Amino acid sequence: MKPRSPIPRATYRLQLNRDFTFAQATAIVPYLSALGISHCYVSPCLKARAGSMHGYDIVDHESLNPEIGSTGDFDCFVTTLDEHGMGLILDIVPNHMGVMGSDNAWWLDVLENGESSVYAGFFDIDWHPLKDELHGKVLIPVLHDHYGAVLESGDLKLVFHHERGEFDVSYHNHRFPVDPREYPRILQHCADTLAAKLSEQNPDLLEFQSLITAFRHLPGRRELSSDRIAERNRDKELHKRRLVELCARSPEIAACIIGAIELINGIPADPTSFEELHELIKAQTFRLANWRVASDDINYRRFFDTNDLAGICVENETVFQATHRLVLGLMADGKVDGLRIDHPDGLYNPRQYFERLNRCIALAAKNSENRSHYVVIEKILTGAERLPAEWPVCGTTGYDFANLVNGVFVEPAAAMSLDRTYRTFIDDEIDIDDLAYRCRKLIVRVALASELNVLANQIAKIALSKRHTCDFTLNSLRDALTEVVASFPVYRTYVTSSSVSDKDVRYIGSAVASAKSRSPAADTSIFDFVGEVLLTRIAEGQDPAYQNAVTAFAMKFQQFTGPVMAKGLEDTAFYRYNRLVSLNDVGSDLHRFGTTTPEFHLANQERLRCWPHTMVATSTHDSKRSEDVRARINVLSEISGQWRARVREWKRFNRNHRRLVNNKPAPSPNDEYLFYQTLVGAWPSEPLNDTDDWTTFCERIENYMLKAIREAKQNTSWINRNTEYETAVSSFVRTLLNPGAKNRFLDDFVPFQCRVARIGLWNSLSQTLLKLTCPGVPDIYQGNDLWDFSLVDPDNRRPVDYVRRQQMFESIRVWGNDSDALSIRRLLETPGDGRLKLYLIWRTLSLRQQQPDLFQEGEYLPLAVEGAKANHVVAFARKSRITRALVVVPRLVTGLLNDIDLPPIGPRIWEDTYVMLPLRGCSETCRNAFTGEVLDLEKTDEYAKIGVSKALAEFPVALCLLG
Repeated sequence: MKPRSPIPRATYRLQLNRDFTFAQATAIVPYLSALGISHCYVSPCLKARAGSMHGYDIVDHESLNPEIGSTGDFDCFVTTLDEHGMGLILDIVPNHMGVMGSDNAWWLDVLENGESSVYAGFFDIDWHPLKDELHGKVLIPVLHDHYGAVLESGDLKLVFHHERGEFDVSYHNHRFPVDPREYPRILQHCADTLAAKLSEQNPDLLEFQSLITAFRHLPGRRELSSDRIAERNRDKELHKRRLVELCARSPEIAACIIGAIELINGIPADPTSFEELHELIKAQTFRLANWRVASDDINYRRFFDTNDLAGICVENETVFQATHRLVLGLMADGKVDGLRIDHPDGLYNPRQYFERLNRCIALAAKNSENRSHYVVIEKILTGAERLPAEWPVCGTTGYDFANLVNGVFVEPAAAMSLDRTYRTFIDDEIDIDDLAYRCRKLIVRVALASELNVLANQIAKIALSKRHTCDFTLNSLRDALTEVVASFPVYRTYVTSSSVSDKDVRYIGSAVASAKSRSPAADTSIFDFVGEVLLTRIAEGQDPAYQNAVTAFAMKFQQFTGPVMAKGLEDTAFYRYNRLVSLNDVGSDLHRFGTTTPEFHLANQERLRCWPHTMVATSTHDSKRSEDVRARINVLSEISGQWRARVREWKRFNRNHRRLVNNKPAPSPNDEYLFYQTLVGAWPSEPLNDTDDWTTFCERIENYMLKAIREAKQNTSWINRNTEYETAVSSFVRTLLNPGAKNRFLDDFVPFQCRVARIGLWNSLSQTLLKLTCPGVPDIYQGNDLWDFSLVDPDNRRPVDYVRRQQMFESIRVWGNDSDALSIRRLLETPGDGRLKLYLIWRTLSLRQQQPDLFQEGEYLPLAVEGAKANHVVAFARKSRITRALVVVPRLVTGLLNDIDLPPIGPRIWEDTYVMLPLRGCSETCRNAFTGEVLDLEKTDEYAKIGVSKALAEFPVALCLLG
């Protein structure tokens, strides 16, 4: 492998799946390289559940996903990257694995052997939950109906795999291995029949009888000494092989086993015939249940509320090595240069994990020419929260920057106006803090109640063990935990047995105080107890057992608050609060309405100082809306009066298309308000010319609206579908997007949207240049090299047309290095085709490639802007030891353009507005990277300056190399 910088210059995110494989990724490497990308940044590519379109449901950490390609395909991809001087960043998933189905060998072993499985410690299972019937068992909530109904329908079937000598209970595509110690229940059916058919001394009959005895004498699932576990795991496999051999040489025995299975499986017309199968299932490690039972009784940690993603205990060294062996090997071989860590807040001890990961990478690197590495984490920061400085990572995956830069293009002064418009439209007033609290509480009580029960059981035992706290009941503790979690201000804290930070104290104190203030109880001391446990103070000076119990609870609690925040805020509140939905994205703070220029500069300076190599993103696979959709919707903050008038008219136009469901309008005013903003943001940039175009777009919007209203959990939900309401919403969407005659809505909407969309393009260009030049490693999400108007997944995972992109790129490359005014004007004449954005990315990344130190390490210098239009400009310089670059972008330009369908360029727009540069070391001229113009700087005794009308004379944004 060729030597390359460990810090990416720019990354390009690719979503790999069966429809976009290693081979297809390999094919676009030359294009990405020519564009200026230094590293491909790919979604998880270890073996995932068959058909997975995202890769986060890994079932085998020790092999690549065959649907994406073979080892040879992967090596070809890596080799091609290397030939183009590019590296690879791999997304890994240390928090959870895909379970259920029949493809996760570790999980199946746990279902077969329970606590005696060699993989029992791999999964975060509570083997001793509140319900006695679940002790030593795992709840498996996969059934479509109640257990008894499913059993008696014949959908649960006992199956014998003669080639493996194993028995399973099957349910559709799910496989549940039978405990080998319970095989005699099945095999005993054959004993008398075989005795009648075969002589007493028949060697096969004797072997069969011996096997029944051998299986019966296996160590039990609760025998947990290491020697008994080893004996069980050794002998059960020996016995299975004997059964395979016996069935192969004795057709009578094989046939008898099949007959026994048919008898045990019962007859749907006779409910009593299922009694034996029921008793067999009851004797297993798994407790099969209806899927709705999960929210109350599930006893393994999940990824959020997804039953088929089970949490793993990567804090266990053995688990870490087993789940990272392949990845570390790829890094040792120089095939992978960096890692993106998915959902680190789900880990028991994130800092411990990062430190262990770094040690193991360093150890592996000793055999690979001591290569450096790049590690970023999917940490979601809220409000003023900062990434812990002591974590040995390069930064986050960029949600924080995405929200910061998006806010630059929101008019803060419009907050009250848009508030009034929203309140009037929905005829309601929403308190943001109360909304967030209620949504988190909903998740705790409904979706994640089982996880809460586990925590309540733990803290109840702690309370019961001391006389000063033994009167706190299980129910009161569950209620107190609910209130504290629902009031939590951040995704999680990071308390450990050896560390409690000031931030931890502050966040926990805030949650406890808020919970106490909401409590109607006269005695709120239970909240103080919870707070002392969470901070582990209550364990000081106590016996080791008590200390361990308190620390374990506090650290398990921290794994719970993150999912509650994500599901409660991102996936519920963000779909209920629709004032300006471009501000509702991962990591957003609903209290913030826009970003001022000074705030933007301060954040960039802090990033350079603290996390200079963190990713800076504007779209990700988890974004609620693409960067270009948000850029359009942001424009509404600049035309709040026009927006108010238009939505009022649309509501009137469309009143006859709403239906009444349970005496309420469907869609609700809130959902209707979301629909209009969604159309403004996602409307295609190219004309919808035929029926297929309209149908495709209509289906996208309909699917999005159905997902949005289910996430909101007000009129329907994923768990309890209100089909009447959903049908009404679908009908509303289809009716309004019918381009036939007399569609008053479309006649009014389309011209309005076109004006908004044109201004949104200038927002997007400015946002893109800021991302590519601010401190950090810029990341481009697949497809966003052109305009992309995608919504939340799965919409943002649609196939990307790379042939079109490459053709466009070749067309601008022809003249791009020697661009002239005519060529630039041609780009500006058709801004909707996306070439403007592609050109900007290419030219900026080319400069980053030529001046890597300038952008990776160079100073960030905010520049003052003076003149009539100063509030509409963001300007800064990047400075290295020998080079300076000037960045100038417009913002909030709607009022400047006055509905004129032209770009924000030239003296007509900018008049006497100037960017002021420090005089010291300043050159006389600068060269515009986009137009090739050499521009003169004006100098006085105190400073140098350049007119914005000069910097933006021909192109809507400017990147100039000084000197």
